[in-house]
Amino acid sequence: MIEHRPGLTILCHAILLLAVATLVFPVWITLVASTHSAEQMRQVPIPLWPGNHLLENYITVLTKGVEGASTAPVGRMLVNSLIMALSISIGKIVISILSAFAIVYYRFPLKMFFFWLIFITLMLPVEVRIFPTYKVVSDLHMIDTYAGLTLPLIASATATFFFRQFFLTVPDELMEAARMDGAGSLRFFWDIVLPLSRANMAALFVILFIYGWNQYLWPLLVTTQENMYTTVIGIKRMIPGGDAAVDWNLVMSAAMLAMLPPAIVVILMQKWFVKGLIEQEK
Repeated sequence: MIEHRPGLTILCHAILLLAVATLVFPVWITLVASTHSAEQMRQVPIPLWPGNHLLENYITVLTKGVEGASTAPVGRMLVNSLIMALSISIGKIVISILSAFAIVYYRFPLKMFFFWLIFITLMLPVEVRIFPTYKVVSDLHMIDTYAGLTLPLIASATATFFFRQFFLTVPDELMEAARMDGAGSLRFFWDIVLPLSRANMAALFVILFIYGWNQYLWPLLVTTQENMYTTVIGIKRMIPGGDAAVDWNLVMSAAMLAMLPPAIVVILMQKWFVKGLIEQEK
């Protein structure tokens, strides 16, 4: 029996509202700052309500960038980030689902050894292998290229483990029925396993897209030309060091634009994301 305690309900809602306000307030300040002029943002205290320079600021950063800090337009940076995030997320899913399918449905010597070898790479993040990876990319002349941005980050032990655990829940009768119907391994994968994995792929896509979009350290190393900057790198470059004045209105406009693609992906794929996580738990 559930007891109704009005005081506890009010306390829970108050904590929830406080948490929401803590998360939303910085985003609100960013949005407000993106609608004011640079002079207004240098006032103390800073404005807390939107101004009338929204279109002007957004058009400036999208087409011209920030003078004196980063002349690359944010529109170009958004394209670079989008290519990087899509390549990483789709590449990780393709490689991981094929690897997991081979580990679960094929028999070959040392199968579990290779699986655990893949799994152990979880203990080797990019930061640990950053210098040898950079050396390889540099020797292959992939600096300032989309291949250099994405290929070193495509392999994923986490996604491989995720798909393996899901494939283990698929009834063996489906594979036996497919064999009786004359379907080979690829036909079984394409017609049965892949459709069953759509929700899991959608959940992984959301996570991996945000992972690729928010990459900072690797793009910082492999990009030297402004036209190859990603959005995260570009925002950092817009803030000059020393005593130089910062056009916070333009920086915040770029930050708001950088938030939009991940937010759109999460909103559009929220149903599939939750469904994929629930099915994985089952």
